[in-house]
Amino acid sequence: MTAKEVQAIPVPTLRRLPSYLRFLKKVQAQGRDVVSCTHIADALGLDPTQVRKDLAVTGIVGKPRVGYHLPALVEAVETLLGWNNTTDALLVGAGSLGTALMGYEGFREYGLNIVAAFDVDPEKVGAEIHGRPVLHVDQLANLASRLHAHIGIITTPAAEAQRAADLMVAGGVRGIWNFAPADLEVPDEVILESVQLPASLAVLSTRLAAALREDEQGEKSDGSQ
Repeated sequence: MTAKEVQAIPVPTLRRLPSYLRFLKKVQAQGRDVVSCTHIADALGLDPTQVRKDLAVTGIVGKPRVGYHLPALVEAVETLLGWNNTTDALLVGAGSLGTALMGYEGFREYGLNIVAAFDVDPEKVGAEIHGRPVLHVDQLANLASRLHAHIGIITTPAAEAQRAADLMVAGGVRGIWNFAPADLEVPDEVILESVQLPASLAVLSTRLAAALREDEQGEKSDGSQ
């Protein structure tokens, strides 16, 4: 699949594919060889038609009244997501969040391998975190270029995020996964994915507050009867 074809895939579909893959691997581990859209949809709370449309982007076609051949479908989804070919990544910001990400071994399952971290704190530079060296951020561009690293992860404070992005771009990084609460400017050819933790928390807290208010109103209503 070409880069242009991948870019044409709807983002919601790309966001659902990892859920499909986790479920498919679970079913495969149970010894099954085939799975249907209805089975997937029922397990994940989705519409079977939506599941069929999403899986169509892999190029794998299911058989009527039979379903998809599981090994082929798993391989196709992993290939589309790039998770069957480990990609080296460089991380900038060896604080609490950066340390946690480096310690998450599950990334290897998704084809991501953080090989080194960068920071400006002299107490961190020269140390190792989860077996990865921590280097000074001034070395980032050079090492990224030498390793041909395509993914950069930013977990710095907001004020330092743009500099980290600029150094990544200078080193040839083509995709940036940004956890910093900052709006970054990168060239058009660089893919930027920002994880908006405050925005996600805002959605959670707002919905939780509404749910608690409904519970409280329900309790008052029951007490008045």
